[in-house]
Amino acid sequence: MNFIFILNSAALGVGLAMDAFSVSLANGLHEPQMHRNRIFSIAGVYAFFQYAMPMIGWVCVHTIIEMFSAFEKFIPWIALLLLLYIGGKMILEGIGERNNTEEDAEALQKSASGKDLLIQGIATSIDALSVGFTIAEYKFMMANAACLIIGAVTFVICVGGLLIGRKAGTKLSWKASILGGCILVAIGIEIFYQGVFV
Repeated sequence: MNFIFILNSAALGVGLAMDAFSVSLANGLHEPQMHRNRIFSIAGVYAFFQYAMPMIGWVCVHTIIEMFSAFEKFIPWIALLLLLYIGGKMILEGIGERNNTEEDAEALQKSASGKDLLIQGIATSIDALSVGFTIAEYKFMMANAACLIIGAVTFVICVGGLLIGRKAGTKLSWKASILGGCILVAIGIEIFYQGVFV
C-alpha cells in the first residue's frame, strides 16, 4: 500500500461522501440539540454504508457480474425514492411545527429514527456499489483497505456536516426541518439525474 493508493482512495472517499455530508447537514439542522454520541453514531452509520457498498460491488464483480449489471440501472431510482420519502417526511414535520407555538416547536424537534438513518445510509451510498467496478483489479486486501479509507473519510466529513447543521439548526427553528427535507429531496433528484441522464 503506497501513498498514491491512499491518496486515490481518500479522493474517492471525498467524492462519494458529498451526498452523505449533505444529509448530515440536513440531520443537524433537523436536530439542533444533538449530542456528541449521536453525532458519532450517525456518522458511523454513513461511514459503514460507504465502506460496505463498494465492497459489495467488488464482490459482485468477482462473482455475479451479470446480475449486478442488470441491477445497476435501478440504483438512481432507488436513491430517488428513498430520499423523497425521508425528505418529504421532514418537510411535513417542519410544516407541522410551524403551526405550533415556538415552545411546542422545540418540543417537537425529534431525532431521525434508526429506520430513517438506515434508509439515508443506503440512499446516499447505493451509487457507491458501482465503485466496485473501479477497484475490480484490486486483490481482496487492497479493495478492503480502499473501502476502509472511503469509510473513514466519510465519517470525518459527516461529523463536520452534523456539527455545521446543528449550529445552524439552533438559529432556524422549524425552518430547519423544511430546509433539511428540501436538501434531501434535491440530493435524490441530483442522484437520479446523474444516474439516468448523464
